[in-house]
Amino acid sequence: MKFIKTSFLTLSAIITIFSCTNNSAQVVVSTAKTDTVVKKIKDTISITAVGDIMLGSAFPSTSNLPADDAVNSFQAVDSLLKGDIVFGNLEGCFLNSGHSTKCNGINPNNCYAFRMPERYAGIYKKAGFNVLSIANNHVGDFDSRGRKNTARILDSLQIHYAGQLNKPFEIFEKDSVKYAFCAFAPNENTVSINKVADAKALVTRLKTMADILIVSFHGGGEGARFEHVPRKNEIFYKENRGNVYAFAHAVIDAGADVVLGHGPHVTRAVEVYKNKFIAYSLGNFCTYGMFSLKGNNGIAPLLQLKVNAKGNFLYADVTSIQQDKIKRLTRDESHRAFKRMKELTDIDFAGHQLNFENNRITLKN
Repeated sequence: MKFIKTSFLTLSAIITIFSCTNNSAQVVVSTAKTDTVVKKIKDTISITAVGDIMLGSAFPSTSNLPADDAVNSFQAVDSLLKGDIVFGNLEGCFLNSGHSTKCNGINPNNCYAFRMPERYAGIYKKAGFNVLSIANNHVGDFDSRGRKNTARILDSLQIHYAGQLNKPFEIFEKDSVKYAFCAFAPNENTVSINKVADAKALVTRLKTMADILIVSFHGGGEGARFEHVPRKNEIFYKENRGNVYAFAHAVIDAGADVVLGHGPHVTRAVEVYKNKFIAYSLGNFCTYGMFSLKGNNGIAPLLQLKVNAKGNFLYADVTSIQQDKIKRLTRDESHRAFKRMKELTDIDFAGHQLNFENNRITLKN
């Protein structure tokens, strides 16, 4: 447990007496009293993080829901979804009915619009998720009705979330540690990943209010062609999906302690910059239905990250998971996501100071 001391002065009295005798002046100041506030901060903070999660969409029909009604979605990793923070990207809204305007003029069976039955929200809660990003291109699939209902349900379950314009951040406390969380994306109604100056200003302000600041982003192109971090704006279907490298570095410069990326549907490299950890994409974690799970789209990391009281990186354990249409989410005993993360980090960040060994990421001595 770290003890952080904060001191401030309380002046019991300041008495100034001016004497004009012999053209002299005297200033008398009473003794100042110093009060010290001691705040306890945990030595090690545990952050478990995964990528995209969508447990099954009832649109356009309930035939698209899993046979077990999603209750066993996380059973293969139940024991791993633990920590001070358990984070994921919520790909879709919670809503029991309604048509998506994005599917107007399109066969609904060929339209990527996701609304999970409201009862599915309890599955996230039971699994252990306590922080979710709603900054992405699917939370708004059913317009303001879906967004508002999702917010209402997450509030009722006391799951923290952020990323929409009307909810850019959240500040909360757990075990005497104050956390700030904010999320960004290039999509409508989200806090923009492309307005980097605004993002830095928000992060700078939030850092004054919290011990640990976590930033999430939904950015980059999608699919196997977009596994690499290109250090430039990524254009996908004529949409600017952001320069995720520049964004991640900018928010850390402004005060972020951890940056967690998602959006490409594949695993990307990781980096430690100024002692702060960045995951550039955590891939498809638990996605049922229309998501492509071919090749590297079907593998993803479950990241168990440890940081110290200052938010500096200590180490990360990576459990590789895999998905297919039949077995759904299972652990991958061949550790492909971990191996791919190492390969991509070696390529995209040549000369990095990270060790990848036995499914653990550490700093080189």
